[in-house]
Parts: sequence; C-alpha cells; structure tokens
Amino acid sequence: MKITARLNTERGNSDLGWLKAFHTFSVPGFHDPAHESFGPLRIINEDRIARNSGFGLHRHQDFEIFSYVVGGELEHRDSMGNVEVLKRGDVQMTSAGRGIQHSEHAHGAGAHILQIWAFPTAPGLAPKYFTRRFSDAEKRDRWVRVVAPVGAEGTSDERDATGPAPIDSPVTMFATMLSPGTSVAHTFVADGQELEGKVRKGFIQLAQASGYNAGDGAGAHVRVVGTEGDVVELREGDGAYVIAASGEELTVTNVGSEGKVAEVLLFDME
Repeated sequence: MKITARLNTERGNSDLGWLKAFHTFSVPGFHDPAHESFGPLRIINEDRIARNSGFGLHRHQDFEIFSYVVGGELEHRDSMGNVEVLKRGDVQMTSAGRGIQHSEHAHGAGAHILQIWAFPTAPGLAPKYFTRRFSDAEKRDRWVRVVAPVGAEGTSDERDATGPAPIDSPVTMFATMLSPGTSVAHTFVADGQELEGKVRKGFIQLAQASGYNAGDGAGAHVRVVGTEGDVVELREGDGAYVIAASGEELTVTNVGSEGKVAEVLLFDME
C-alpha cells in the first residue's frame, strides 16, 4: 500500500468574495498537470458559498456530480424539475448523462459543501437525480457508505431512499465523524471479492469543518496507517492518495489533542 499526502496548501485556492473554493484537481483557473484526476475521480472542490449567492443555471453532460453538505444549506434546482434545500449531512447525486441544467445557491446564511465529479461508466446515460440523508450520529466512529455504484448492495433507484446514493461510476464513498482517540479501519475490496493482487485506488479527504483556512492544515488531526506501516498525518483540508491491493487494510485514527471530531471522507475505486 502506498499513501501520498495532498496537503491543504497544495490545493488550488480561489476567493471570489461570494465563493471561497479549494480544488484538489485541475479546474479552470487552476492547472496542475500532476493532479488532473485519479481513477474515476475528476473533481473534488471544497466550496463555501456566501448568503444570497451561488451558481446560476448552467449545463453539465456525461459526469456524475454529487454534493456532500458539511454546513449550512444548499438550494438545488434543475431541468428535471427537482427543487430541494439540502442540509448538513445530505448527499445530492446528479447523473448528468446526456445533459441537464442546474443551479445551486446558498439558502439562508451560507453553504459549505464538498462537490465531487466522477467519470461515468458510459456516455449518454439518462439523467437522474437522488438525495440521501445521513446524521452525525449514524456516522459517529464508523464508516457509512454514502455513495455506491448502481446495483451495489443497499442502493435504490428511488429519488429519496435510505442507503447510499447510486452512482454510474466505480466509486464508493464513505464518511465518518471520528471522535478523539478513536480509529476506523477499511479493507479495500475489488468487485465485492478479495482478489489477490487486484489494485484499488483510494482517496481520503478531511473536511475543513473548523473554518476557512488557506494555510497549513489545522483543526482535527488524524493519522492514516497502511497495511505495510506506511503512515501519513493529516489535518482539516488535507487529503491523501492511496494505492492498495485488494484485501489490504487502511486505518484512520483521530490523534488530535484539541478534542475536535474529524469529518473524514474515503473513496474506494477501481
């Protein structure tokens, strides 16, 4: 297993007044040829949208686009007729397929989200929309699947349902609210089976829950340990790439001395 840090200070960073954003991968206005994408992941943006502001109506095609709400409220509208206000812990999945238009605005005081884009399994799919809701309590000190490939155990094609949001991409996303001194482990598994030597890709991201910070990572502090003893320490805003063989285990421990809960996302991908 190989774990490589992607620190907060290495992310792209833009401040437009109404929008403060960090970019793990290249986007317009921030180009890093070493960080264009990773497996099916194309974008991880951490956005803070100011009151009465947001992204006006715009078009997407052939991307799986999902928002994980860290704080505040986000109003979503789209050309499929969906209108919804998303709150902390909600996951909103748009499968853009052959084309949709949508807008996203802060509802109320503002919104803090992680917006993620993934390449779809095929072009020209039928557009779809899903919402899933997860409480802090159910994520406390355990991994909870919040996104999983279409057809995976526990997924539903209903617009609103329990379980993970279905995605037309080989991506599973987990979330946890990790208490100080607590550890959670994850075993990388290929295609539902532990296949010797099958390579998996992973990515870990700590949400910047303690407040906007364009400098060195601060706030909650975790230690990430791989099967062979590879160790990376991360703070809020930091992330890490993972290359693992199927069957290898990753452990995340909240080692912070400030008593802060760490909000951690983990992607397990082909």
